[in-house]
Amino acid sequence: MEILNAANLLAALGHESRLAIFRLLTEAGEAGICAGDLGESLSMPPATLSFHLSHLQQVGLIHGRREGRFIHYSAEYTVMDDLLAFLTRNCCQGTHCLPKTIGTNGSAKPHPT
Repeated sequence: MEILNAANLLAALGHESRLAIFRLLTEAGEAGICAGDLGESLSMPPATLSFHLSHLQQVGLIHGRREGRFIHYSAEYTVMDDLLAFLTRNCCQGTHCLPKTIGTNGSAKPHPT
């Protein structure tokens, strides 16, 4: 990932409403959430929600798919994973020092204290 791309992604997530939307979508999984339910969950007017969804979609953090009259939005997990990998690349000289990001399989070595 290029530094400019990472900066654009982080800037998009740097807004409180967009971060809240993105977190809800990551929790929702692949099925995603329809725009109406997102707005209801966040008590956000449709025009405001549409503006923030468009911004997140433009930078590639989410995608929408039409199902009849509704658009279901989902997080782009590969983009999120790429961003996290970019941010933590070579952290602590390659040791696994971030216990909250280590997978549940227990194969990573914790950072020596």
